[in-house]
Amino acid sequence: MRQMLNTAAYALAVTLVAAPVAYAQSTQVPAEVKAGAYVLEPSHSKITWSVNHLGFSTYIGQFTGVAGTLKLDPKAVQATDLQVTVTTASVGTLNTALDNHLKAPDFLDAAKFPTATFKTTSVKLTGERTADIAGDLTLRGVTKPIVIQATFNRAGIAPTDGKYTVGFAGKAVLKRSDFGIKTYLPVLGDEVTLDLAAEFKPAP
Repeated sequence: MRQMLNTAAYALAVTLVAAPVAYAQSTQVPAEVKAGAYVLEPSHSKITWSVNHLGFSTYIGQFTGVAGTLKLDPKAVQATDLQVTVTTASVGTLNTALDNHLKAPDFLDAAKFPTATFKTTSVKLTGERTADIAGDLTLRGVTKPIVIQATFNRAGIAPTDGKYTVGFAGKAVLKRSDFGIKTYLPVLGDEVTLDLAAEFKPAP
C-alpha cells in the first residue's frame, strides 16, 4: 500500500513539475501549429448561445454534445476543413422545464432533428491569429450559410493529458427564423449569438 502511495505521489510530482515546462513550450503563433487531422475534445469544447429575452434580459444556455473534425495546415489556411455535429438534445439552461421546451417542436424539435451540422465552405484570414470560417449550418432540416469569426488561442502539449492540443475561440450570429424557429417572435429575440470554445487533439 505504501509503495502504491509513493508511486502515485511521484507521478503527481512529475506532472506538477512538467506542467509549466510543457506550457512554456506551447505557442500562440499560427505558423508554428502542427499540420494534420484533429478531432474535437468534447469535455473542453462548448457552444454557448445567448438571445434577447423579451427585452428584459439576455438569456444564456449551452450545447454540450459537440463532436467535430479539423484538417489544418498553417501553410494552406484557406484549405482548412472544419466539420461539426451538435446533438440538439444536449441543450442546457440549468432549468429542466425550459430545457424540455427548447427540445420540443416549438424550438429545436430534437426528436425529429437530433443533430445540427456545420461544414466549412471557405476560410479567409482576417488578422495574425484570426480568420472568418464560412460554412453551411443545417438546423431543423434547413441549411443556411453562416460565418464563424475564429481566433487561434494556443497550440502545444497539454499538461493535463500530455497530448498535443490546438485551441480556438469563435463567434457567430444567426437568425433563428431562418431555420424555421419562429416561436414568440418578435418579442423573443430573432438573433442568436453563438460563442464557441474548442480544443482539438490529433486524430487517432
